[in-house]
Amino acid sequence: MTTADTPRPFAAVGIIVLNQSGQVLIGERLSSHGAGTYQIPGGHLEFGLTFEQAARKEVAEETGLTNLTFEKIVCLNNERVYGKHFVNIGFLVRCNGGEPGNPEPDKSRNWSWYRSGEIPAPLFAPTKAVLDAWRSGTFFNEVVV
Repeated sequence: MTTADTPRPFAAVGIIVLNQSGQVLIGERLSSHGAGTYQIPGGHLEFGLTFEQAARKEVAEETGLTNLTFEKIVCLNNERVYGKHFVNIGFLVRCNGGEPGNPEPDKSRNWSWYRSGEIPAPLFAPTKAVLDAWRSGTFFNEVVV
């Protein structure tokens, strides 16, 4: 097998969005791997985008929220889940106003704010990994499901 034929991991972003009350934005995943689980906004890191641009794009596409302040990167996860391999960069951002919508109704729904201890289950494995890293302060994580 040549280097060109060797499968490589994808890069992804997962974004913890907090409102002004400190609640976490969570939606129900409808499509692709992990359908029927709950998730934070996230997706692939597209070619040419910075980390922040990719995170802003995913939050806006999935929820319609655009008034965001980026606080920090909370984790770097090496995830082998659902038969896929991703390097996932987890962000913590603040929403400075607005309520989530549902601009991609075929991919997700029911975006709502939850207290950290009241987040619904089951969680999408990459979402769980980012939330766990944020809560524990563990930056580098190996995630295998």
